[in-house]
Amino acid sequence: MKQERRYPPLTVTRKAEQSVLRGHPWIYGTEITGGGPCPDGELADVFGPRGVFLGTGFYNSHSKIRVRLISRNANDRFDEAFFERRLRYAWNYRKAVLSKEDLTCCRIIFGEADFFPGLTVDRFENILVTQTLSLGIDRIKPTLFRLLLRILTEDGQKIDGIYERNDSRLRDLEGMKRERGFFPLEGLPVPETSAVIIRENGIEYAVDFEKGQKTGFFLDQKYNRRAVAAISPGKRVLDCFTDTGSFALNAAKAGAEHVHAVDVSQSAIAMAQENAERNGLSDRMTFETADVFDLLPSLESKKEEYDLIILDPPAFTKSRRTVINASRGYREINYRAMKLLPRGGYLATCSCSHFMTEELFHGVLRRAAADAQVSLRQIEARQQAPDHPILWNVPETSYLKFYLFQVV
Repeated sequence: MKQERRYPPLTVTRKAEQSVLRGHPWIYGTEITGGGPCPDGELADVFGPRGVFLGTGFYNSHSKIRVRLISRNANDRFDEAFFERRLRYAWNYRKAVLSKEDLTCCRIIFGEADFFPGLTVDRFENILVTQTLSLGIDRIKPTLFRLLLRILTEDGQKIDGIYERNDSRLRDLEGMKRERGFFPLEGLPVPETSAVIIRENGIEYAVDFEKGQKTGFFLDQKYNRRAVAAISPGKRVLDCFTDTGSFALNAAKAGAEHVHAVDVSQSAIAMAQENAERNGLSDRMTFETADVFDLLPSLESKKEEYDLIILDPPAFTKSRRTVINASRGYREINYRAMKLLPRGGYLATCSCSHFMTEELFHGVLRRAAADAQVSLRQIEARQQAPDHPILWNVPETSYLKFYLFQVV
């Protein structure tokens, strides 16, 4: 059977076989028991210990994730037609789950959830911002980008440039150099700017896709911001970890009496202030550069009053080793927010770390509420927007946990 295949064969452990059969696409280096040799960045076939074909994926000896499967179909041919079908599936899915208005700013490719391991493609109006964190995908990205541009253009979408944000340290682990800049494509001139104005939920933002966090803007909270806006009218709002002000602006536009936005980054606060001015909301908003861990107890001691507090922190943990310390951080800020709110006040809180599981986060919130001697009345439990789809057999694709509570 192996001799009939065109790609180098690899044999894996029974444990790896079971993981693949359950639908997970990763094979770790410690799970490979034989076969090869396989060139880095090229495709390899994976077989179980009894010779059963499991799938085909990109091999990389530099990575702990030695093989990232892209297909479990032995009949697939990995030509341009194959990858074009995959890209069309991804775009058609977004067209099905998002409104036409939301398609102008959305995630078009979400890595493993769209069967493009390690690839992110975000659309900000006429600019695509990409991040490539696996060697195999990096090797074929000229083909992928050309095909994606063609698919979007044929569908009437105007794209003026593709910008690569390949400055993540995760590229080091794949044996790739870090880089950033516009990707050259024939017939596509290089834009002169690294910023673009986007519109989300009726609010305009300036997105700096060269220097901003990740790809420049967090699209995954789009509908969670709408949920916060729905309970904001007439309320005094404190938005912690505001970044460029997205939650704060949604609250203010919805009719909040006043919104105070806080972030430790001065540049983020400056951008948030610009966005407030751009949307004509400066008269009901104030901004502060501060560490939220210091600010919350200070506000409590001053007996400051808020009706709604929003906690949207960065990921406190990016590995299982630091989950305990991260739990303490989440517990502290939620405890402080619950103490600061009056009975009947509202709390929006979230975690964007995959390693902070839903069960762990529930425990953190329960302990914080017990310490603050309050009860939490759940209004909504939400996750990331559907353009960041969750593949149930790949738990790594489920990362955002978002809750709206009334504190009683």
